[in-house]
Amino acid sequence: MGFTTRPELRGTFGAVSSTHWLASAVGMSILEKGHTAFDAAVAAGFVLQVVEPHLNGPGGEVPIIVTPAGADEPIVISGQGPSPAKATIAYFRKLGLDIIPGTGLLPACVPGAFGAWLTLLRDHGSAELEEVLAPAIHYAENGHPLVPRIANTIATMRELFTTHWPSSADVYLPNGEAPEAGKLFRNPQIAALYGRILEEAKTAPSREARINAALDFWYRGPVAERIEEFCATESVWDVSGRHHKGLLTADDMAAFKPEIEKPVSVAYGEYQVFKCGAWSQGPVLLQMLQLLADTEIARLDPLSPDFVHLAVESAKLAMADREAWYGDSPEVPLGTLLSSSYAAERRALIGETASMEVRPGSPDGRRPILPPLMEVGTIPQPGLGGGEPTVARDRQLPNDSQGEPSLNKEGAQRGDTCQVSAVDRWGNMVSATPSGGWLQSSPVIPGLGFSLTTRGQMFWLEEGLNSSLKPRVRPRTTLTPSTVHRGGVPYLAFGTPGGDQQDQWQLLMLLRHIHGGMNLQEAIDAPAFHTDHLPSSFWPREISFGSVTLEARFPGETVEELRRRGHVVTVGDPWSEGRLSAVAREMDRGSQIIKAGANPRGMQGYAVAR
Repeated sequence: MGFTTRPELRGTFGAVSSTHWLASAVGMSILEKGHTAFDAAVAAGFVLQVVEPHLNGPGGEVPIIVTPAGADEPIVISGQGPSPAKATIAYFRKLGLDIIPGTGLLPACVPGAFGAWLTLLRDHGSAELEEVLAPAIHYAENGHPLVPRIANTIATMRELFTTHWPSSADVYLPNGEAPEAGKLFRNPQIAALYGRILEEAKTAPSREARINAALDFWYRGPVAERIEEFCATESVWDVSGRHHKGLLTADDMAAFKPEIEKPVSVAYGEYQVFKCGAWSQGPVLLQMLQLLADTEIARLDPLSPDFVHLAVESAKLAMADREAWYGDSPEVPLGTLLSSSYAAERRALIGETASMEVRPGSPDGRRPILPPLMEVGTIPQPGLGGGEPTVARDRQLPNDSQGEPSLNKEGAQRGDTCQVSAVDRWGNMVSATPSGGWLQSSPVIPGLGFSLTTRGQMFWLEEGLNSSLKPRVRPRTTLTPSTVHRGGVPYLAFGTPGGDQQDQWQLLMLLRHIHGGMNLQEAIDAPAFHTDHLPSSFWPREISFGSVTLEARFPGETVEELRRRGHVVTVGDPWSEGRLSAVAREMDRGSQIIKAGANPRGMQGYAVAR
């Protein structure tokens, strides 16, 4: 084994890996109390909302892949909330919009995270509601040391908060000042909200009833009512350069219930890889594995130009299918898209040089439809009057958090996503990817202390796509946790932040672990890359034809050969690609070994195991 930034953790009791050390430690504390990996993930998830408010919040979403001990396959809890009933293409067109803004209230969908976490707790956990909420309440009320990225984000947002979003200024600019990195930061509104929920639920006669009472408080009670009031009465500035009210209502909230679904999967050698359905981008990973199954990928050096070229060209084909076919729709031809015969047809398109086309396939002979392809740099910025800051996407800053909204004003502060994976002594395993409700994307709702998700920006305003905007359907989210069985037995739970890059980085980790013999930490640490040769899922929905961004740890010979093959290469900082968190479980002569690894990039993620 070569040098790694920290060891691959090994133990026999349990492990939690997440994008923040406090969440991982809290998750382990729940395991130490005798509870399950599911309880640990829930407690960690609520802590992430407090300690990473630039990456997720109570008003966000979370897809969860749940593997009960001994189960033949996982289940999926879809914490991706749907669009409002009032959200139609005609409504947005009438406003003069051709894409959905990435900020403000217009892109708000039902915040599904609370429902998904409590569904996991109620149906699979053992802890009481108070046990999993207490750590989040503690950090919201008493404070948590602010990581530098949050402090920088708030400082960059200061002008927008003071000019347009005063409710955000009330929370994030205490005494009118941007908070300092390393100092304690508090959100008393969230602490009070969760305290009130516990108070309302405590008189219910059973654990299940208490959890259901909390769900009612959120989706059919005061939280839903306050969200409707704010959306109906507040006209909020967004990146269109104008003010808009929101569409979300209490009826939208009351109608929501997290979908419990079967995962989709493909076999890759002795491994079975499970993902969420085509309402997520999860099947992209499965399509890439199918494309690579009959290639030389297993024998290639992961730092070689041949490896990078093959992975990138596979990603381009799978992402083209994502754009043409994925969405929350029964019309997605997923069986064909994931078939080996379809992959063989598509694999034949991979040539010796970089493709500059977006080439979706024709599954079952159906004609693909693509959204508009808008190249980076060709879209004029909206009139922002007086240089007001805008949350946008900037592909030329590979050294920053990848793939989600960024604040473009003299430098960029990006939002991103979180990840938590957990496994316990009984063999229960879970992977969850919380996101949305970013502090920099939507104003704080007074009295609730959090912002609403802006995931609706992932709908298209063109008719005829499975990801076209419709009332009360899920946006095709980028969030995509993973679970892997080996030899028919649950083995690995992992995921990463990173927007459109999530499945690209997960592919690299899997290939290095499966073929390269790297342990979890080595596979996470290894130099990584991604392509933006795809319509971004985030406003302003641009594409960067032929682009490949590599960490500077790749050999210069690899960079030059990729350029010779026609790739548009950007060399980023040495530690800038990927945010992976992973846990695994395997048997050794009748006893289990627990393994875990976490991302060192950003100096924030950590795993705990014993």
